[in-house]
Amino acid sequence: MKLPIKKLLSKKLSNNTVKYIKFDDKQDVTNIEKKEEIAPEDTTMCPKCKQEFKKQEIKDNLNVCVACGHHYVISAEKRVRTLVDKGSFKPLKCKVAFANPLEYPDYEDKINELKVKTGLDEAVLAGVGKIDGFEAVIAVMSSKFLMGSMGIAVGEKITNAIEYADRKKLPLIIFCASGGARMQEGILSLMQMAKTSAAVERFNNNGGLYISVLTHPTTGGVTASFATLGDITLAEPEALIGFAGPRVIEQTIGQKLPEGFQRSEFMQEHGFVDQIVPRAKMRETLAHILRLHCKRGK
Repeated sequence: MKLPIKKLLSKKLSNNTVKYIKFDDKQDVTNIEKKEEIAPEDTTMCPKCKQEFKKQEIKDNLNVCVACGHHYVISAEKRVRTLVDKGSFKPLKCKVAFANPLEYPDYEDKINELKVKTGLDEAVLAGVGKIDGFEAVIAVMSSKFLMGSMGIAVGEKITNAIEYADRKKLPLIIFCASGGARMQEGILSLMQMAKTSAAVERFNNNGGLYISVLTHPTTGGVTASFATLGDITLAEPEALIGFAGPRVIEQTIGQKLPEGFQRSEFMQEHGFVDQIVPRAKMRETLAHILRLHCKRGK
């Protein structure tokens, strides 16, 4: 299916603002990696195996420890580049006006700083791309943007991606990484749970394929909404997955939790996750799933 280029859609939101969604054929995140200069002597210690490596070694290995396989945080743009066919990704642009309903001090300044630092306009990057020739809507949450917390803008961008996949009859893949709902936006952030869940339900009722990929960490309101509603649920190794964190649960129930509680492996053992997929195998696995369920794009 050929995507419309530079097609502009608009609709009124409840607050009378206009949402613009467009494809920009000049922007391709698969080719815009920031050229970070890493000195040859710069090293990092793996938090799992405690071995020391050159930072460049880790970077070249998809941000995965070359000794023990520990998965470091990866940027949204780099994750997209590891997944899609080169030159195939076109971002879905969804403009949402900044909101600070609680008049939280310095909140807007913090958001603006993160925009510059990460190159993203919010904590999720969404677009349409091909994985081994199979077209899909792909949304990637960024833990580097206020811990991937879900506020009004993130909820709108996720919902917009789901609805676009529904309209275009495309499979949907969401990489989840979040500390939960964004406290700076109060009850409006919690409302995104219902909003995104309802969009997934409509997508599901129309026969859409939704693959949810849980990465470290996936917690709070994101876990309690769209992250756990996939037809197929994948996870990266040792990702923390849950609503409340282990320490909060232990303090609440007054008991010591089992070893590895809320990690991917524990979740798979208890039927919460279908398959654990190392980052190096993610593209191959997603392509296999799409091959089984979808037609190859043009």
